Amino acid sequence: MIHSRSKIVILTGAGISAESGIETFRADDGLWAQHRVEDVATPEGFARNPKLVVDFYNARRAQLPQVEPNAAHRALARLEAEHEGEVIVITQNVDDLHERGGSQRVMHMHGELKSALCAACDHRWPAPMVMAPGDPCPACGAPAARPDIVWFGEMPYDMDALFQHLSEAEIFIAIGTSGNVYPAAGFVAEARRAGAHTIEFNLEPSLVGNQFEEHRTGPASQTVTDWVEAFLRG
Repeated sequence: MIHSRSKIVILTGAGISAESGIETFRADDGLWAQHRVEDVATPEGFARNPKLVVDFYNARRAQLPQVEPNAAHRALARLEAEHEGEVIVITQNVDDLHERGGSQRVMHMHGELKSALCAACDHRWPAPMVMAPGDPCPACGAPAARPDIVWFGEMPYDMDALFQHLSEAEIFIAIGTSGNVYPAAGFVAEARRAGAHTIEFNLEPSLVGNQFEEHRTGPASQTVTDWVEAFLRG
């Protein structure tokens, strides 16, 4: 049941950041068109050619200061600030646009461009703008720094906490997701099992679009902003 203190869990994908100018992976001219997934987004690719992988994420990190949060990011921050209930944003994106847009409770299930990870001791620290293969870990000293990104074949972060939030959701929203990648593509089914009302915001239905009760089609900057405005008005 939807009420003034409903817990809202929001999953965001590449579509919400695309309007800010972040290149998406799946567009014909996107990042995957320039690089093979196996080369830049798998542990095996990193083992084969760490410089290629590190340079790929350096380029993406360098793009961040050139883009700004859009109206959809700001609308979600407003929802969190003004809604009486809990609002959790789970993002598949590795940019920082949610935080810069004002959201406080953001879970990065696929890691963050602005973070570095030690493959030896799992220590995390703010990534320099330009990383290099073999950079030393500031905690243990091992030359094992890598981008703090969840690659294909690796387990997304905080899965127990994510599923706990889904089990408590009274409203589940997916924005700009393709429905191609699991486990995120299965979140709508988890939320429905918990009795949540489900809404998909997208330019077109995702591969799991038939599992949502509501669909809002169009640019997220418009559809999300309109929905948040109406929801907060009650």
